[in-house]
Amino acid sequence: METINALGRRKAAVARVYVSEGAGNITINKRPLDVYFPSSILQFIVKQPLAKLGVEEKYDIKVNLDGGGFKGQAEALRLAIARALVKINAEDKPALKAEGFLTRDAREVERKKPGQPKARKHFQFSKR
Repeated sequence: METINALGRRKAAVARVYVSEGAGNITINKRPLDVYFPSSILQFIVKQPLAKLGVEEKYDIKVNLDGGGFKGQAEALRLAIARALVKINAEDKPALKAEGFLTRDAREVERKKPGQPKARKHFQFSKR
């Protein structure tokens, strides 16, 4: 099997993954998963698509992660891994889609408007 690549985004985070056959190593920005994401919850989020299909020990995953916070990065990585697994085997798509791993969460930060303190907040109105 050649290397399969996929892209995942969430908020400001972008994850580019390269999946090849291997022993289940996940390398993020040249660091192991447990070093990059010390939190076990974030590690769980990243591994969810692999666990759903039961292929944790089957693929080596190299990741370039950029932008956003750690939660957004973890969710972007989950989407990218799920997309790569569908490219490898299209029959896995319904199982991953049912869990919501293939859905791109399109919510982004709304821009701040001029003459206002924040995006939606307004200065107090004074009639007189």
